[in-house]
Amino acid sequence: MNFFTWLTTKRKTLGTMSVAELRAQEMMLENERNRMQAKVGKLAQDKEKIIERGAKERTPELRRTFAQQFDLLHTEQMMLSRHLNIRSKELLTVSRLRILRESSQRSSLAGGAIATIRDSDLSVIEKLIENDSITAEMYQERLDEILQLGLEADKETAGVSPAAAELMKIWDDMDHGLIKDTKEACDEAEKRVRERKKAAE
Repeated sequence: MNFFTWLTTKRKTLGTMSVAELRAQEMMLENERNRMQAKVGKLAQDKEKIIERGAKERTPELRRTFAQQFDLLHTEQMMLSRHLNIRSKELLTVSRLRILRESSQRSSLAGGAIATIRDSDLSVIEKLIENDSITAEMYQERLDEILQLGLEADKETAGVSPAAAELMKIWDDMDHGLIKDTKEACDEAEKRVRERKKAAE
């Protein structure tokens, strides 16, 4: 089923899905994203091998063949990278909504109001996912604003620097399995700090 058909289906909207249903969809998207990442990596390796072979080859006809092969691999890599960006944003969406659902359930048990997802929010989310110029990192920040997931986190990070606040968010992502290991966390922390510095300039 198309992601947004599933996202907005009248029979079972995303806002009414259980945590278990959201988790199942999250795992499916994660597996698909991981397969795409592996494929993109394999294409990059294949391109490097073609460059090495072409560098050793002196025959113009063979070099032309290698160049054509490189072009085909590059085109496939770019197309797959686009789909990977979309899939990564879809995974973020489901992960965040699962977290929101879990939080809503806890609030309900504590007597608080249950959070809802508006149709207008879904429309904005869909446009952000389909926009190729918006990276998964940019999308994550925008999605959190839409879903208002940052309210409690903001209280926890009050009084710390922007860089420290970003690290707090990264640790939270690690807690929820969105970032797998320390190396990835370090890379993500550096990337977010650079993006914040660039935006402030």
